[in-house]
Amino acid sequence: MNARTEPQLLGISNRHLDALEEEAIFILREVAGAFERPTLLFSGGKDSLVLLKCAEKAFGKGRIPYPLLMIDTGHNFPEVTDFRDLRARELGAELIVRNVEDSMQRGTVRLAHPGESRNVHQSVTLLEAIDEFRFDALIGGARRDEEKARAKERIFSHRDSFGQWQPKAQRPELWTLFNTRLQPGEHFRVFPISNWTELDVWQYIEREDIALPSIYYAHQRQVVERRGMLVPVTELTPPKDGEEVVTRTVRFRTVGDVTCTCPVASDAANATDVVAETLTVDVSERGATRMDDRTSDASMEKRKKDGYF
Repeated sequence: MNARTEPQLLGISNRHLDALEEEAIFILREVAGAFERPTLLFSGGKDSLVLLKCAEKAFGKGRIPYPLLMIDTGHNFPEVTDFRDLRARELGAELIVRNVEDSMQRGTVRLAHPGESRNVHQSVTLLEAIDEFRFDALIGGARRDEEKARAKERIFSHRDSFGQWQPKAQRPELWTLFNTRLQPGEHFRVFPISNWTELDVWQYIEREDIALPSIYYAHQRQVVERRGMLVPVTELTPPKDGEEVVTRTVRFRTVGDVTCTCPVASDAANATDVVAETLTVDVSERGATRMDDRTSDASMEKRKKDGYF
């Protein structure tokens, strides 16, 4: 069966993807024309790979006019970071990696305890990278359907000289007109796929045959059940006393720091399978798989005000 026709048999169409792709390409080109030192945030995850595909269509292979930037916690899944490096080489793109561990050595990041997740501390390293390279626009793959704070943010999201987002003072975006004025030290976060949903992303991956890290598809993994989530068993996330380690067939809906990202039970072995599975879910990716969103004292909105992605 042709994979490109399968969604039609599921009773859904992917023709709307043309409009979403066109909007993303327009925004990527707008950034290239409006800013002096933009960069594209690239983790090797599915959303950033979709964004990279749109950038490739906007400018051509090997001609993306801004570098790729990754803020590495040091606790990322190796399947994802290896894939990140591979795709950057294939596209001939410049890849800049800055590490939270370096911020820890400088003393700008201090963990409350050795086992604390480094995920939230990426904000500090990101702001240091912005200062180092004088970036004035950072393009990211965040989407409004991921989380309620992301739903409030503009496509062109203004940040002050401290990297802070002010949700009550956002600039209007009427008729796709973007106000890109900046004062010295300020920058923008730009989200070309804001209007996409998780289903849109997977339909696009299926349609464009975008390769992904293997952990996005069904595989065997040792996990423990904890607070309704399947926590992967790793050196960073060992089982607690009394928890039973089991081997399950799982996949990751979203990928972040090992210490706060959980898989879901799934037999979906390819993008077409994931499209069918996504039609049945009623919990967002982050709500179903991110421990930091459930346990952190800082809400996503507060983290974004402090400079988070």
